[in-house]
Amino acid sequence: MGHLDHATFGWLTPVLSYVMACIGAALGLRCTVRALGASGRSRRNWLLTAASAIGTGIWTMHFVAMLGFGVSGTDIRYNVPLTMLSLLVAMVVVGAGVFAVGYGRDRGRALVLGGLTTGLGVASMHYLGMAALRLHGGVTYDPVLVAVSVVIAVVAATAALWAALNIRSPVAVAVASLVMGGAVSSMHYTGMIAVGVHVDPSGEVLPGATAMQFIFPLAVGLGSYLFLTSAFVALSPTAGEREASASAQQPVESATR
Repeated sequence: MGHLDHATFGWLTPVLSYVMACIGAALGLRCTVRALGASGRSRRNWLLTAASAIGTGIWTMHFVAMLGFGVSGTDIRYNVPLTMLSLLVAMVVVGAGVFAVGYGRDRGRALVLGGLTTGLGVASMHYLGMAALRLHGGVTYDPVLVAVSVVIAVVAATAALWAALNIRSPVAVAVASLVMGGAVSSMHYTGMIAVGVHVDPSGEVLPGATAMQFIFPLAVGLGSYLFLTSAFVALSPTAGEREASASAQQPVESATR
């Protein structure tokens, strides 16, 4: 068995991955709140932004954490197509859950369906990302811990969507985002504790890309997207602010006639 190290850079990768999960969650929740207060094309666009934010945040959290993952006795590479597919799965499946909440007429049913779909999407992204892992040896999983990680993902997703449906205060959304970020990180590290590696030393060159060659530049790019989109959402007026602005302009327009 190879010795697994989940934090080869110390606390840097766990803390940074948690921050990325919180940012993605906060942005996704704010966009979902905006979507519920909009209609038509505007609602759809806000929900698409929410799905991309949550999916990107979760994916970035996972692979930033994986930058600190090491196994003694073997190099580690990542299959590029599978890694990209894990990002696509995160966005698509999370999007299905967010749209279920955004357009569901029965809030209770929509919450259950959306939470289950989004949670399974988070878990699918994680284990698909792990399937992209290449090393000299084999990887095994503790099925009990895998099941626990999936339950954590579903519960976290359901709680986050409940917050989007019931919380409007920015401060409350921020608190919910911190909780969701912690839950997503807990799901990730529970899934990683479930991992066991049997190393077969070999001099062959592993296929795929190293984390620094591929994952680090992509994570930086997606992290920048989250920061820029967060700034856009923060500066974009809410439906209430637009209505207040329109109401304030009506007396002025009447007086000039």
